[in-house]
Amino acid sequence: MTGFLRILLAAGMACGAFASAGRSLAKPLAKPLDIVFVNPGKTGEVFWDMVAQSMQAAGRKLDAHVEVLTSERNYRTMQELGLGVVARRDKPDFLILSNEESAAVPILEAAEAAGVKTLLLSNTLIGEDAARLGPPRQKLKTWLGDITTDLQTAGARMANALIAAARTEKWQSADGKIHLLGIGGDEITPASIARNAGLKLAVDAAPDVVVDRLLFANWTQSEAEQVTTNYLGWASRKEIRPAGIWAGNDPMALGALRAVVAAGLVPGRDIQLVGLNWSEDALREIRAGRLLLTDGGHFLLGGWSIVLLRDYADGCDFAAVSPRVEVKTSAITRDNLASVGDLIKTRAFDRIDFAKFRAKAGRCGHYDFSLDALISSLPLPEGAAD
Repeated sequence: MTGFLRILLAAGMACGAFASAGRSLAKPLAKPLDIVFVNPGKTGEVFWDMVAQSMQAAGRKLDAHVEVLTSERNYRTMQELGLGVVARRDKPDFLILSNEESAAVPILEAAEAAGVKTLLLSNTLIGEDAARLGPPRQKLKTWLGDITTDLQTAGARMANALIAAARTEKWQSADGKIHLLGIGGDEITPASIARNAGLKLAVDAAPDVVVDRLLFANWTQSEAEQVTTNYLGWASRKEIRPAGIWAGNDPMALGALRAVVAAGLVPGRDIQLVGLNWSEDALREIRAGRLLLTDGGHFLLGGWSIVLLRDYADGCDFAAVSPRVEVKTSAITRDNLASVGDLIKTRAFDRIDFAKFRAKAGRCGHYDFSLDALISSLPLPEGAAD
């Protein structure tokens, strides 16, 4: 047999193998992936724990080992951990970072020099960093992209829910205005900036609403409780009727709630509060009628990031649409609590069939990570009606 015939025969066998494998382009060729996630949060911090847990659950479904290194809310530690990964002799296939406190740039630049592919999660580059380095894959070729959420829309949705409730209850102060307190996480993290911008967007569109204060509580329950106590005392002295408290995450909403109760107000009856994170504690307060809503679902960015990287490794590049993937958040209220409450309470993220969310053949970069898609992908609870 000539060399040419051997090539033809080999090509024919490969085509036959591909055809028998179905429509998924790269699944037969997939190799196990080694992924490292530098977690910017603290151990026990609900949101970032859930990000890591959803990431590892997706890894179990998609043949990817996910190693989690926790920074304990210290950006210097985060940089040390990230630089340490980049310097390893056996480098991972991918490194996932969050640009918390705008601290990821040195790691991205070191990863570029070392040839380590990176993905930014939740917080991307902003300001001077974004201007200097440009978009993903331009100056930093190994920075594959980012997966973020539309947190400005979330912040606006939260504020609009407070405003609608206050108008319905006629909770205007003596000046005819609806008075709100805003509690932000910080002033420099992109995710915080976006949420705060959403609050401002909603209030700017509502001439009957005023934010008395936008205070920052470093994402923590204890600091939020203190700033809320101070605000309520100030409002009482000024004879202002507080109608609502907008908190940039659930721990701060829960801290505010404690201060509200301590001040003799009844949450849900005298004042409304909103948070963001889809945390179990927040869902409990929603069920009790003490919290109006929790926006979010963005902890699932952890799982969705593994979907993107699995597809990329298998030759279906998400950048076929854009290197910047933006996922919409959703609000959980008493109306839809039952649909996802158990998943969050138990953190049973292995119930999610992450493989179902991979891009279809010929549709690389097209994803549906919506709440509806998530709910429809979950198996029915045991004993549920068909």
